[in-house]
Amino acid sequence: MNTETYAPSTVRPIPSGGHTPPSLKGERSLPAASPVVFVVDADHRQREALRSLAEAEGWRVETYASAVSFLARSQPAGPACVVLDVEMPEIDGLELQRQLAAHGELPVIFNTACRDVATSVQAMKAGALDFFVKPAAGDELIASIRTGLERSRMVLKETSELDVLRARLASLTRREREVMALVVSGLLNKQVAGELGISEITVKAHRGQVMRKMSAYSLPDLVTMATRLGVRALTTH
Repeated sequence: MNTETYAPSTVRPIPSGGHTPPSLKGERSLPAASPVVFVVDADHRQREALRSLAEAEGWRVETYASAVSFLARSQPAGPACVVLDVEMPEIDGLELQRQLAAHGELPVIFNTACRDVATSVQAMKAGALDFFVKPAAGDELIASIRTGLERSRMVLKETSELDVLRARLASLTRREREVMALVVSGLLNKQVAGELGISEITVKAHRGQVMRKMSAYSLPDLVTMATRLGVRALTTH
């Protein structure tokens, strides 16, 4: 019976006392970066008004007069969200939202003079955080931006942790991956040995390596990691 204490699954460094696999030597947490609010609006006065509003909250702000110039930007390193208008030259706000969604990035908040109900419904169905009609209340915009930045931060954190877990998984040998797949499916060491045609002692050795390389503190911890990585990534074939 497994007597190890359960610990919630978080990305942890490799425990001391063991050799760190080469693929994990560069492992580090996501660097801290100040939140950035992107404002995309053809109206200069609106861009500057939103800049002042967001900067008063301590956020970094970048403004763009068109979706084209916005799409040419570099990828933000930290939490970010975008406040955009619907009516813009070349690429409108709804098309920009579609392109951003295709890459799974950036919470979108609409701030527009467009009062068309069908447009607002389309934007919200496509995943917009909010749809404000100008002139929007400043406190409501700020609250929405804050929610967007927090959502972005959580997505970045999850992505960073999954990258670390994938690196740990990649450090396992094929046999260790096979043992891990069977162990997290609920098989006992003896049953794993029978499935793989190896001795129980060998299974225990591989299992120990799996726990160390994955930095799992308990079997439930390892199961949680396996779930986050996806069952299909943990097959015996």
